Amino acid sequence: MKKGLLKIFVLIGVCLILWWCKTPSSVNQNTTKLEIPIYSDASYKQHLVYEGYEVVLNEKMLIPEWVAYELTDEEVDGTNPRSNHFRTDPNFNGRQADDDDYRNSGWDRGHMASAADMKLTEQMMRESFYFTNICPQNHNLNSGDWKALEELVREYANIYGSIYVTCGPIVTDNKYGKIGTNQVTVPDAFYKIMLILTPNGYESIGFIMENKAGHKPLSTYAMTVDEVESRTGLDFFHTLPDDIEKKVESTYNPSVWNLE
Repeated sequence: MKKGLLKIFVLIGVCLILWWCKTPSSVNQNTTKLEIPIYSDASYKQHLVYEGYEVVLNEKMLIPEWVAYELTDEEVDGTNPRSNHFRTDPNFNGRQADDDDYRNSGWDRGHMASAADMKLTEQMMRESFYFTNICPQNHNLNSGDWKALEELVREYANIYGSIYVTCGPIVTDNKYGKIGTNQVTVPDAFYKIMLILTPNGYESIGFIMENKAGHKPLSTYAMTVDEVESRTGLDFFHTLPDDIEKKVESTYNPSVWNLE
């Protein structure tokens, strides 16, 4: 009797394994931390993990190399008030930007992980104001097209339940120089990529905005994730199965993102 039960359990186990192996890769794959890119550089030392986002600071430039998070519809609906209390990051061991660097610099303290995405808890809001999440940003961009892009993120988190976001600065010519005693590098541009899971599979899109005044439709900034990778040197969505990653990163559908 015991041997008979054992055989039944073994058969059930084999069937479950076979079913799992035949499950489409888009379902079977591990989606944990899809937003975290691959990075490798001597200037990256500390990977900081917070309640609402993760960040790696470029310790030479004193601005984030990347900031990444998954935003859910629950977080979008958070009601914790904006803090407006910028502060140095108590968890970062090393030199970093501070308020004095930005004072009278002519540049905004621009969030990478938006404060409006961090309203679910007081801790999330507080941590979003660490200078490890901040870049010198043109005021018109910060309050204009970059803000519109942040609103698009929240819109799609509400539509699909969650959205994966990775963003950060781009420094090429460093035409805007540095600010403050700590010599904080002013970015030439900013990137943001997004990934959602729709009923038809994954969809992604990338954006790059120059760090200057201007107002254009979001469609003029849109591009494939592959194009953003070529500008940043980062490898995004590497935890997706290779066939899905290749398809997702090589194209974007304007109609999915209401950019037509």
